[in-house]
Amino acid sequence: MKVAFATQDLEKVDAHFGCARHLVVWEISAAEARPLDTFSFPEAEEDGDHDKLGPRVEALGGCAVVFVAAIGASASSLALSRGVLPVRVAGGESIAEAATRLSRVLCGTPPPWLRKVLEKDERRLAETEG
Repeated sequence: MKVAFATQDLEKVDAHFGCARHLVVWEISAAEARPLDTFSFPEAEEDGDHDKLGPRVEALGGCAVVFVAAIGASASSLALSRGVLPVRVAGGESIAEAATRLSRVLCGTPPPWLRKVLEKDERRLAETEG
């Protein structure tokens, strides 16, 4: 599954979604976690300027989850409407460590929220392939 991380420094999940300088996208499976792509955006502030959300939401295409330090209601709603689950984590967590941990969770019994995400992602892939 494809997962995005909102980041200012390309190393940590440390950004509010609407102000994120970058979204780093990883492919994560039970077998591996590897970076796929990085999207960069102009600096933005938490000011209610909804125009900044469009490019960030567009970059989530094909992702099942986006990990953020924070996310506003409008951005959360836009992500959910694209089938992307926003997940808030403690700011400053390493992206590589978070991706590796998620891969390990997929090897075992994922929590219910993650099982739902995986099932939804599998259905989406089946629809696009078939």
